[in-house]
Amino acid sequence: MKKYPNPKSPSSSKNAVTKEKTDSPKPVSFFDVVYKIARKIPKGRVTTYGAIAEAADIKLTPRMVGWAMNGAGNAKPAVPAHRVVNRNGELSGRQFFATPTLMQELLEQEGVTIKNDKVSDFKTVFWDPGKTKAATAGKAVKQAVKKKA
Repeated sequence: MKKYPNPKSPSSSKNAVTKEKTDSPKPVSFFDVVYKIARKIPKGRVTTYGAIAEAADIKLTPRMVGWAMNGAGNAKPAVPAHRVVNRNGELSGRQFFATPTLMQELLEQEGVTIKNDKVSDFKTVFWDPGKTKAATAGKAVKQAVKKKA
């Protein structure tokens, strides 16, 4: 619910409103939220675009997470985009890596077994970002959006 300043209150002066706006933190993009969650994926584990979208808690779709992962190569600090797969454990983002086999190679270096472009024993190596503190990043964005409305 939007709050309006009380015109009779001394804190409702123009300077007080301006100060509130300048002291607010930098807006957080959904890219920032997605990357923060993806950076928490442990080595040797994978998660899905949908799990990240759900953990972000800001009405992201798995496709939007995929779009963010496509740009992860330029992010600082680095984002382990190779650890994000589709809901079936398939390496659906492999075509966006420098070589068609790089995603698989990176996962195999971390101990993840891949067969036919799919994570073997997917349920065992799946990491749920919704059960970590990284998911609170999305909740913070959601609360900031509510405050502006």
